[in-house]
Amino acid sequence: MPFADQDLPSPIDLASAQALIAIVQSEAAAQAVALRAPPPEPTTCCGRGCNGCVWEGWLGAIAYWRDEASLLLA
Repeated sequence: MPFADQDLPSPIDLASAQALIAIVQSEAAAQAVALRAPPPEPTTCCGRGCNGCVWEGWLGAIAYWRDEASLLLA
C-alpha cells in the first residue's frame, strides 16, 4: 500500500505527535524526499489547561504537516 494511502493517526498528545513525526520522516528518508521541518514544540505553555492552549495549536499544525507530507510521499 502506498504511504499516502496509509491511515496515519491524528496526533493527540506529545508522544503520539513525536511518533508520527518519526514515521513520516523515516518514510521521507527512504524515498529520498525532502520535507519541510515539522513545527517546533511550544515552549510557552503555562500548564493550566487553558482553552486554546499552545499545545492544541501545535497538534493541529502537526496534523497539517502530516497531510502535506503525505501528498509529497504519494
